[in-house]
Amino acid sequence: MADDSSTLLLNSQLCFSIYSTAIAINRVYKPMLDELGVTYTQYLVLSALWERGGLTITAIADRLALEPSTITPAVKRLEAAGFVTRRRNASDERQVEVHLTKKGSDLHAKTGCLTEALLRHSGFTVPEMIELNRKMQQLREGMRNAAEQASTR
Repeated sequence: MADDSSTLLLNSQLCFSIYSTAIAINRVYKPMLDELGVTYTQYLVLSALWERGGLTITAIADRLALEPSTITPAVKRLEAAGFVTRRRNASDERQVEVHLTKKGSDLHAKTGCLTEALLRHSGFTVPEMIELNRKMQQLREGMRNAAEQASTR
């Protein structure tokens, strides 16, 4: 193979570091999420609802930067497990809102183990983790803006 100095080694590519870190975090979270009875996607849906209940599927999808077609099956499984209910919006029956049940609300208190594991295994202090999160959010927003601009051209 020819030497191409313009090609970055895999570990030098930020996108790969982010991708592989997300996979590693999910592997650490999985046993804890299994114990709680939810998948990672379901945990994200619940997290959105813990921030603000009564969201539509589209609002949840927008909050999580996922497609509604990804959220709908997760919500259906959460409903079957008793964590959420779906109800038609009284003022617009075309919209279905997702609401936490008591079981779904109570689960929130049990999820602290995820943050604790992330901190324990990362080697970061709380201020360092907060700063990393802030920088990741800044990167995400920059990429979202670039994607939106590209799609409007």
